[in-house]
Amino acid sequence: MKTFSYAFVLLACVLSAFNSTQKSVRLFDGKTFKGWEGDTLNTWRIENGALVGGFLDKDVPHNDFICTTRSYANFILKLKVKLSGNKGFINSGIQFRSQRLKDPAYEMTGYQADYGENYWGTLYDESRRNKTIAGQDAKITQQFIKLNDWNDYELRAENRRIRIYINGKQTTDYTEPDLTIPQSGLIGLQIHGGGAAQVAFKDIYMQELP
Repeated sequence: MKTFSYAFVLLACVLSAFNSTQKSVRLFDGKTFKGWEGDTLNTWRIENGALVGGFLDKDVPHNDFICTTRSYANFILKLKVKLSGNKGFINSGIQFRSQRLKDPAYEMTGYQADYGENYWGTLYDESRRNKTIAGQDAKITQQFIKLNDWNDYELRAENRRIRIYINGKQTTDYTEPDLTIPQSGLIGLQIHGGGAAQVAFKDIYMQELP
């Protein structure tokens, strides 16, 4: 009986420790820029509990990102995203395992979970390999995208494996073969330059993994 009790207690402790590392936390409080940094004077703002970037009435001059003030490695990131616009290049994305560049300072380098026509749910390598490195045909993904409306976006980064889901459907499953590519870094939310476009992000939750 003592052996059984000891095993039970040990199992409970292990499960408790496991659950504590799996706890999901809110990255954006819906009211302030706490935990985030970027151009909050001209490009990014908070509206109706969402982080909003870009403009519908004028062109976004260049790519711009608002990013976390700390780095993440292995995680599950869940959020809602709404992309709007009808002039020029309408695009956004979620940077991860990324860093800010110094020249130009508004750019980032690293993985990007892409979002926009012809890029829905694909994986792009921003300011590094500068190409889409994984993802199914965006024409397939477009079938379950709600245009100009909120969509659920989920990003799973587990060691060298990266998976992307939109509205519960998987769009990308990629394992990084290049051992020189960093596997930790900042999370960044993008509004792409070159169009009169606006993107909004809300309900941003991060679950860090061992």
